[in-house]
Amino acid sequence: MSRTGFIHDKLDIKFLVLYLMARVASPVDLPTLTDLAFCDDGVEYFDFAEALAELVATDHLTLTEDKYAITDKGRRNGKICESSLAFSVRQKCDRNLARVNGVLRRDAQVRTEFLPREDGGITLRLILDDDKGNIMTLDMLTVSPDQAGRLAERFRATPEDLYHSILQALLSEPLEDQAED
Repeated sequence: MSRTGFIHDKLDIKFLVLYLMARVASPVDLPTLTDLAFCDDGVEYFDFAEALAELVATDHLTLTEDKYAITDKGRRNGKICESSLAFSVRQKCDRNLARVNGVLRRDAQVRTEFLPREDGGITLRLILDDDKGNIMTLDMLTVSPDQAGRLAERFRATPEDLYHSILQALLSEPLEDQAED
């Protein structure tokens, strides 16, 4: 059966994966890479899985803690072969990469850590960074892992809200000064 799309065989899939991995903002898990790679109707899952395993076996990619990253060898060889990909496939890849890279960059800037305490509580560390470094680190005592998880989830969803609330509290006039005016 003939395939549709511009990707026709496992070698094309390898070129596609190297193209994607050279442009992704940080190491990615299999579901994210799969989502990125299925931008062309010619990509089939089993060929994709084989190509990915072969790229790891030949040291074009590394697999660490369930995340794939490109090696220098992969970057070099991918650059040589990227013109083999159809222009329309590269355009689709670039659009999808822009979306994924935005999420990856945000995830790298908004982090949480759970630090067990001797008294049985948990210190929840909320970290907000930007391209220039740390913006805010806040340690909070929580009474249970469940509470720490809920607070961490809320912080990751809207870190700007907490940051702006803290700034507002620190920059507002004290109540006693307002009463004297």
